[in-house]
Amino acid sequence: MRYFITGATGFIGGEVARQLIAEGHEVVALVRSPAKAQPLRDLGVETAPGDITDKESMRASMTGVDGVYHVAGWYKIGSGIKARDEAERINVQGTRNVLELMGELEIPKGVYTSTVGVFSDTHGRVPDETYRYDGPFLNEYERSKSLAHYEVAEPMMRDGLPLVIVQPGVVYGPGDTSEIGATLTQYLRRRLPAVPRGTAYCWAHVEDTARGHLQAMDKGAPGEAYIIAGPIATLIDALELGQRITGIPAPRIHLVPGMMKVAARLAGLIGGLVPLPNTYTAETLRTSAGVTYFGANDKARRELGFAPRPLDEGLPGTLLAMMDQLGIER
Repeated sequence: MRYFITGATGFIGGEVARQLIAEGHEVVALVRSPAKAQPLRDLGVETAPGDITDKESMRASMTGVDGVYHVAGWYKIGSGIKARDEAERINVQGTRNVLELMGELEIPKGVYTSTVGVFSDTHGRVPDETYRYDGPFLNEYERSKSLAHYEVAEPMMRDGLPLVIVQPGVVYGPGDTSEIGATLTQYLRRRLPAVPRGTAYCWAHVEDTARGHLQAMDKGAPGEAYIIAGPIATLIDALELGQRITGIPAPRIHLVPGMMKVAARLAGLIGGLVPLPNTYTAETLRTSAGVTYFGANDKARRELGFAPRPLDEGLPGTLLAMMDQLGIER
């Protein structure tokens, strides 16, 4: 089979491409920056220049493929409303471009990478795919991905587009450059003095998340969404597990969410006058103040065979690989 993939130079998309190649498929990856694509070419991936925000730049490379994985997306926490146009241009219009072209070219099936972030802070609830949250959102990433999911992908599926949506939670693993990867890096460098109390995620290893994408292509029913999030753990619990793995002390200061929300409001006022470091913007503080980003993966387990590993099986290899990369002695 021949597959077209966006976002293959990224964390999740790169692993999807690796697994497809390992299974013997042909893969053509859309790349904006050829310089970043050499690792893909080394794997045997065919690269094609283009950009999801330019629909016609994808037409030739998408023509004739057996399936599309649309993984590319904009993800920046802390930029605030200043990033609204960029977020919508990539996450909303870019998704519309890919999916419209998929329909025009009559590609048999596609998988679109959404997120449990469209549920925003679930306040401890573990919703399934039938849940919908309409705002207000904590950050522009959530808001723009919600628009892409509910105002672009779902209407096109109802009109007959043979698309499957997958919704990862927090994804971790070696090579992670997300906010979670940055947090783990700060911890390993002993530069993370405090963490918020109550903040919790569904943690899935990148290999399992990518496998969930392949399972969605193979077994997912067109028109359906599948949450491919992992097991629940608080950030405090994850870092205490990290201490048992690495011997590096976990942060002992646990910030009260209410104080962080007050700080977020103050940062919003100050940020309107002077630029703030990304870590201390109102959006960043809101997004980490005792929030829960949860989603129930029962449907994906039942229909796709999705089986994410426990955190205590996935985190050791992740942290040890990160320590090697950072030059930290074990």
